[in-house]
Amino acid sequence: MNPLVESLAPIVITGFALQQLLALLEPILEKWLKKNKEWILSMLAFFLGLALSLLLDLRVLRPFGVTRLGWLDTILTALLITGGTKWVNDLSKVINYKKLELRARAQGLHAPASDQVEG
Repeated sequence: MNPLVESLAPIVITGFALQQLLALLEPILEKWLKKNKEWILSMLAFFLGLALSLLLDLRVLRPFGVTRLGWLDTILTALLITGGTKWVNDLSKVINYKKLELRARAQGLHAPASDQVEG
């Protein structure tokens, strides 16, 4: 398996699990949190992401060779975990759009001569 995927997979899985946990807790906490629900759940998610990052020794920058500034790596990892799977979905959309764009360009370069307009 690709070392980058192997390193980032636990962060994605942890983020998904945290997202599911918060989705389960949200209806229960709605009675008590009311109008402050969104920011309280966001803070709860961040602190849980931070705890998971520290307890599981997850680091998002480590696979890229960044070993200095461990505190920053921990915070970035916690933020990615907190984001759940949204960032993964966004990244996969960007990659898919780029792939489609490159495919369209390649097909345009290899268009048959009969498709070209003569002048």
